[in-house]
Amino acid sequence: MQHILIPTDFSKNAWNATSYALAFFMNQKTTFHFLNVDISMQVNSNQDFHLSGISVKNEISPALELKMENWIQRVYACCAHKNHTYKKAITKASFVDGIRSYISNHNIEFVVMGTKGASGLKEITIGSKTGSVITRVHTPILIIPEKASFKKPLNIGFPTDFNINHNHKIVSTLRTIAQEHLSSIKVLRVAQTKKPLTSTQNNNREGLKQNLLDYPHSFHVIENPNLADAIQSFVTTMQIDLVAMVAKNLNFYQRILFRPQVEKISYHITIPFLILHE
Repeated sequence: MQHILIPTDFSKNAWNATSYALAFFMNQKTTFHFLNVDISMQVNSNQDFHLSGISVKNEISPALELKMENWIQRVYACCAHKNHTYKKAITKASFVDGIRSYISNHNIEFVVMGTKGASGLKEITIGSKTGSVITRVHTPILIIPEKASFKKPLNIGFPTDFNINHNHKIVSTLRTIAQEHLSSIKVLRVAQTKKPLTSTQNNNREGLKQNLLDYPHSFHVIENPNLADAIQSFVTTMQIDLVAMVAKNLNFYQRILFRPQVEKISYHITIPFLILHE
């Protein structure tokens, strides 16, 4: 049985992430851990989005405990399944420290979080918290945007610039999901310049190809100087249901996840993202 952590602030976004996760892991024996991290001090909007609150209270309020109990009852009423069990917890800590501690103490294998998308980074929202967890918690993370609804991930997009080595450990979660959902993995390189691949990039491409040999997959190239436009086109044309990427390639994923803010770029608010770690 696998253990999956779903942090919740009892918001609409958190519920959307919860309902998606319950459907995504429907056929797997799973314990879902619902965790509320009670932070008492908020950072202001001009601070780095990696920062989060600092706890100064010593007790969990009855109001929070009631919210959590109501949350669990909502899960049972909506989506109870024979394969699933549910646990709940409230902890007082900074947001990332609370997540890290819970993962360590409960053998968590996977985290599912909601996000408000790029605009959420300007405020203290689940979006900013998600950005912090992505960079500082080294557990596979499934990010569910505010307007995403569950759809079986038949096509998984995997954008990469081939500047990192996609070893077996990095792609193991991706392969497990592809096997469970009978997904096709579509690897995308956005050629923003006309420069050919370096020898390192070619080696990394071949290594990834070897790691995907036993799974349906294909390799694609889009020539476009605008990364967000290229991803949007790829998601639409190839009917991508889930986008996977490696957290180690920090600058690359930040450009894909957090910078697209023009109206025609919609993938970041409709398509779930799977963040892979070494």
